[in-house]
Amino acid sequence: MNWRLSKLDKYALISNSDAHSFWPWRIGREANVFELKSLSYDGLFRAIKERDKNKFLYTIEVDPGYGKYHFDGHRECGVVLSPKEAEKLNNICPVCGRPLTIGVLHRVEELADRKEGFVPKNSIPFKSLIPLSEIVSAFIGGQPFSKKVWEIYTDLIKKFGNELKVLLEAGEEELASVCREDIAKGIVMVRENKIRIVPGFDGVYGYPLLGKLKEREMKTETKRDKQKSLKEF
Repeated sequence: MNWRLSKLDKYALISNSDAHSFWPWRIGREANVFELKSLSYDGLFRAIKERDKNKFLYTIEVDPGYGKYHFDGHRECGVVLSPKEAEKLNNICPVCGRPLTIGVLHRVEELADRKEGFVPKNSIPFKSLIPLSEIVSAFIGGQPFSKKVWEIYTDLIKKFGNELKVLLEAGEEELASVCREDIAKGIVMVRENKIRIVPGFDGVYGYPLLGKLKEREMKTETKRDKQKSLKEF
């Protein structure tokens, strides 16, 4: 989103996790990947400042749609809207008539002087990932901190060494030798950016369309379509 604002072009963008708690699935969600001959403050500083793509390889990001205030909406009314949809309604909730809770993307649209998808010259590329525990929980159900999720998570870490190797490097067959095939496939789909995130709004976290979460969303969309057709009738 930062690339859409030309005033930020002079800055090197980095990505760091802000650990809101001590829970391990909140740590290391975002990172910067470097390839340096030797690790030093000066070398690290220069790689960032000069945006040397041979040394500063890429950043790792969690999709911004995951945030609790990405889209506009009203949690109590079950209303979630993109900025364009909200503006058509003058940012007023169509259910209760009160002002919508405006999301981060709405502010981005107000500030942006470039179209979505613009990539500035000399920008460091990024990769979007989802925490491993949340991928696993999407398939087996329950919370990311459940015992079943962490049994699978721990097995994967023991096999491959750390979470980023699981998410970025391990092959699908290798993964499937440790966990269920659908989980292995889901990890690769996240890596290849082949999933959609249902955006968060008004204090409600976004979530990936994977496994049981995808099934839930399909049922919700079917329900919405039926309600819409009844109104039209």
